[in-house]
Amino acid sequence: MKPLVVYAVTMAALLLGPQGAVAHCDGMDGPVVKAAQRALEAGNVNLVLIWVQKSDEGQIKEAFEKTLAVRKLGPEARQLADTWFFETLVRVHRAGEGEPYTGLKPAGRDLGPAIPAADKALESGSAEAVHKLLAESTERGLHARFHQAVATKTFSANNVAAGRQHVQAYVQFLHYVEGLYQAAKGPAEGHSEHVH
Repeated sequence: MKPLVVYAVTMAALLLGPQGAVAHCDGMDGPVVKAAQRALEAGNVNLVLIWVQKSDEGQIKEAFEKTLAVRKLGPEARQLADTWFFETLVRVHRAGEGEPYTGLKPAGRDLGPAIPAADKALESGSAEAVHKLLAESTERGLHARFHQAVATKTFSANNVAAGRQHVQAYVQFLHYVEGLYQAAKGPAEGHSEHVH
């Protein structure tokens, strides 16, 4: 249970941090496009339907059939049709997450350490490395904010600038702690029909 709590807490910290969350489902080497490639090669739309809401299945099935038909027209048509299908699928998937579609991203992007570690954990069947990464990241984030709040705690009543520094550090520390707590006690975020 502890690894799950640490994971939830760290993910909340990442989402609350200034960089926001990095999506990798919109990458050319991400899981949605990989599923689309497998589906097109196998001629089996079911391989991608798991990535969209049930209400969007009709749209994806129609796009899939159009793509298969256009692919037969030659190599250039195949490439264009495939790209259109990838874009359609990722756009619909992102909409199902409540997130905007900002285009397909190139393969090989720097996703930071968390996403590759999570993918590797699922592939290997062991969450040990991802647990360690998340625990260390959470601990560093908590201690840095705590120490900054403590270091600025003592200031002269007449030094408004120093007081403001403390308030800023105090607020950052409290928001971090509250965000971690809410993530740890709340349900996992995800789709109503599937989790991304």
